[in-house]
Amino acid sequence: MAEAATMASDSLWRRLRSEAQRAAAADPVFGKALAGAILAHDDFAAALADLIGQRLGSNAAERARFTSFARDAFGGEPDLIEAASRDLVAIARSDPAVAGLLPPLLHYKGYLALQAWRVSNWLWRHDHRDAALLFQNEASNVLQVSIHPAACIGSAVYLDHASGIVIGANVVIGDDVTILQNVSIGRSSELPARSPRIGCGVFIGAGASILGDISIGDLAKIGAGTIVTRDIPAGCTAVGNPARLINCPEAASAA
Repeated sequence: MAEAATMASDSLWRRLRSEAQRAAAADPVFGKALAGAILAHDDFAAALADLIGQRLGSNAAERARFTSFARDAFGGEPDLIEAASRDLVAIARSDPAVAGLLPPLLHYKGYLALQAWRVSNWLWRHDHRDAALLFQNEASNVLQVSIHPAACIGSAVYLDHASGIVIGANVVIGDDVTILQNVSIGRSSELPARSPRIGCGVFIGAGASILGDISIGDLAKIGAGTIVTRDIPAGCTAVGNPARLINCPEAASAA
C-alpha cells in the first residue's frame, strides 16, 4: 500500500512541477512564489507540509512548528499523501473553473483545511491530543473550517468554497464526498450523543445541517439549507426543514 501511495504521489508531483515551471516561465513575478512553494521542494509531501505551515503559522516559529508536525505525519503514514493526492485530483475533476492541479493546491482553502485535518487526525491517533486540537483551532481561525481531529474522512473529498464548515468528533465521511460552505455535521442534543455517518459519493449543499445518530447512504444528495435528523437512503435527494425525500430510487421501485 505504501509503495502504491508513493507511486501515485510521485506522478502527481511531476504534474505539479510541470505546471509550476510553465506558470513561472509565463509570469516571472509569480514565478518567485512558485519557486518557493513548489520548485524548491523535492516531493509533494515536503511542499504540502510547507504550505500548511505557511498558512497556519502567524510567525516564523509557528510556521516551523506546523510544518514540522505535518512532515512527521506524512513521513509516518505515506497513505496521507495518497489521500491528499486524491483530494487534489477530485477538485480538478469536479470543478469546471479549475484548469490544472496547481491552482487548488495553492489557493483553495478547503483543500488546505482538509490536509491540515489529516495531520491533526494523525496526531490525535498517536496521542498528541494538544497538538491535534491546536491544528483544529488554527484551521478554524485562519481558514474558517473546523474539523475535529477525531472525525474519520475518506479520500477524494472536496470542500467547495469551505467557509463555515463544521465537522464534529466521531463523524464518519466516505470517499468522493463534496461539501459546500456553511455545512454542519455533528451530534444532536439528544441522547445517545452519536455522530452522523456519511456514505461515499454524497453531495451536501450549502448551509445544510446533518445532526445525530443517522446514516446518509451512498450517492445521496442533501439540498442547500436542508436539516437532516433521520437516515437518508442511498441515492435519494433530501430537501427542506425537516428533510423530505425526493428522487428516491427506493420509492420509484416500490411504485
